[in-house]
Amino acid sequence: MEPMLLIAISLFIIMGWLTLDIAIGSRRLGSLSDIAPISATDVPQVSIIVPACNEAETIAPALATLLAQQYAKLEIIVVNDRSTDATGEILREMQQRHPGIIILDIHELPEGWLGKHHALHCGAALAQGDILLFTDADIHMAPDTVARAVHRLEQAGLDHLCLIFKNKAKGWLLNSLILDAGGGLFLLFKPWLASNPRSKRFMGVGAFNMVRRLAYEQVGGHSAIKTHPIDDLMLGKIIKEAGLRQECLSGYDFVTVSWYHSTGAMIDGLMKNIFALANFNTALALGGALGISLLTILPPWGVLLCHGSARLFFALTVALRLTFFSQAASHSGLSPWLAPAALVTPYVTVYTILKATFTTLKNNSISWRGSRYSLDELRRKNRSLL
Repeated sequence: MEPMLLIAISLFIIMGWLTLDIAIGSRRLGSLSDIAPISATDVPQVSIIVPACNEAETIAPALATLLAQQYAKLEIIVVNDRSTDATGEILREMQQRHPGIIILDIHELPEGWLGKHHALHCGAALAQGDILLFTDADIHMAPDTVARAVHRLEQAGLDHLCLIFKNKAKGWLLNSLILDAGGGLFLLFKPWLASNPRSKRFMGVGAFNMVRRLAYEQVGGHSAIKTHPIDDLMLGKIIKEAGLRQECLSGYDFVTVSWYHSTGAMIDGLMKNIFALANFNTALALGGALGISLLTILPPWGVLLCHGSARLFFALTVALRLTFFSQAASHSGLSPWLAPAALVTPYVTVYTILKATFTTLKNNSISWRGSRYSLDELRRKNRSLL
């Protein structure tokens, strides 16, 4: 068998297996829409903790959806983390209209902490609730989201519940990149297995991480992961490793966010995360970029440049990816006609991986929200996420 045909057949088999794995797994992922809002009169208190660093454009509408939650015992804590824009003024104005909002101002970042982690840690220390809900300053929630989530937490005896959000960004390329990134996370973390105590798989979602206070304190909270750039997933990991009960559900109808406002903003936003996902291992990061290239960039070129059976198998691989992308777009509330973008997004993804890797190595640090963090320290203090 000629080498190119062997490569084409191998890629088709791998793509088929990966596509089937995600398709079957996604069907096993439960949905918050199947859970009714809790009807008990004596409900546990929930403390929602929102870190806000220069969130003047998003904080007001996001907080409005938290204030509209149909849940009796709710505490809202906003941590104004060294904001230099109008975030503080907006929060004070909202507090005047809604005195129940608790605002915690942070002016300095202690050494050895990433900013968001420290903000969440301080918010949790101030919280009075038996249940902590960590979310972001641009997240919108349906009015019954907390009531449904608490019902599931109590019903299933969970220690941690996270929800996968619905992206509402604008632009065909940006939406396609986010869709591709979501597929990659599903492939890597298999969130439908988070609830299986026999599986090592775990999940955490920054948009909605609901944790019992006792479980949070048992694993050391954010102080246990204070230097890991990917705080939401690491929180899920240490909870699962502690033998606590965890579940991830689809929250598409309940938790929404415009994840990024542009393709450039997404690339910049991933600068601190992508290399961290590979545990700052250069070989692993480059291997990931190579794997993506082989699976998604090579096949379309194979269709153009090869002949005979090799071209056929390359074409089948491309067809599998386009079909999966189209169905994933429809499931996410996007147009299935985004599918052709699946031929473009791998180039951006590989570029982002390479840029993040080499920029971090060149600077020997990552930079986020005005602070720099030494690569040597990040490597020394952090465990592998994968």
